[in-house]
Amino acid sequence: MDAWLIVIFAICVAGILAFVVQRVVRAHQQQVSAGREELVGMTAEVETDLNPKGIVLIEGERWTAILLEKGKVKPGEEVVVTKVDGLKLRVVKKE
Repeated sequence: MDAWLIVIFAICVAGILAFVVQRVVRAHQQQVSAGREELVGMTAEVETDLNPKGIVLIEGERWTAILLEKGKVKPGEEVVVTKVDGLKLRVVKKE
């Protein structure tokens, strides 16, 4: 009877291990859904005047942004991210 318990336990452990390995492999195959790569092309809402430097919001996160065009963008207007330079975003007015 003790041998059956060992066999059942080994089968359960093998099943759990197979499940965990499957999830890890699937997680590594998924595309990155956050980070610098995803910011380019996104629309941001201006929180402080961009003249040419200010703060924008993207999905609730505050970023320092630099306007690449001449002029000024007021709070509430939208801009588009064209480049990520460290922790600063390069943006243009949304048309």
